[in-house]
Amino acid sequence: MNRRLLTILLVAFVIASVCTFLVYRILGHMVVASKPVSTTRVVAAATDIKLGTVLTPSDLTTTEIAGATPKGAILKPEQALNRGVIADIYQGEPILESRLAPAGSGGGLAATIPDGMRAAAVRVDEVVGLAGFVTPGMRVDVLASGIPPNAPPTQGTITKTVLQNIQVLSAGTDIQKDAAGKPQQVQVVNLLVTPEQAETLSLASQLKIQLVLRNPLDTKIAAVPNTAMSSLFTDQNPTPQPQRRVVARAAPKPAPPQYSIQVINGSSTTEEKFSSPEGQH
Repeated sequence: MNRRLLTILLVAFVIASVCTFLVYRILGHMVVASKPVSTTRVVAAATDIKLGTVLTPSDLTTTEIAGATPKGAILKPEQALNRGVIADIYQGEPILESRLAPAGSGGGLAATIPDGMRAAAVRVDEVVGLAGFVTPGMRVDVLASGIPPNAPPTQGTITKTVLQNIQVLSAGTDIQKDAAGKPQQVQVVNLLVTPEQAETLSLASQLKIQLVLRNPLDTKIAAVPNTAMSSLFTDQNPTPQPQRRVVARAAPKPAPPQYSIQVINGSSTTEEKFSSPEGQH
């Protein structure tokens, strides 16, 4: 056989083998990609659900989730019915056990209170309530301003930080009666506190209360001194007084020593006084 023809056949065989291998790899990946991915049908929110809502059939739907099932996902609608929501759930979001109160605990704010804790309502002014910064999950400090009991007449208003790093459960409006007995809307914020903190908050509510927003990552309890009204009018940077220039005066020179000589002339005696020049004797 012609050597040139043999070389051409060998090269063609190698090229065909390489092309066959590449086609096999491409088709293999396409077959793997076409395999169906396992999915799980879970219970999801049919609409936006607010905190404290008791779930009804109209609040629930189902959705398919590909891959691993989220931890705590509810698979059957009857497992979520008549349970209170302890955190806002948005439309299409899977409903998890951690977002629902225990079965039989009902709904509303009470279902969101952990064991051993209390929900205490604090009345705030419209600026705090309408500003929107006090929302569920935020952390605040509670400041109380007033005149302490048995304070001297000269002592004015004092502000004290009574509670720190307190979680906000809810914020909204409530109906209360004014001094004339007429109903009026007031801004109310519910705080999550311990029983001891609830007593402190109850006493502080007799004074003017203000909530101060803090970074949720800042959990440090700081030692904050009380601030008196009089300190606001104290000049923290007084004008320095001009320094007096002290001029050292030279000490007066001591008087030269005095010398006296008695002169006896016969029966008469006289005394002559004179001073000696400095440095001479």
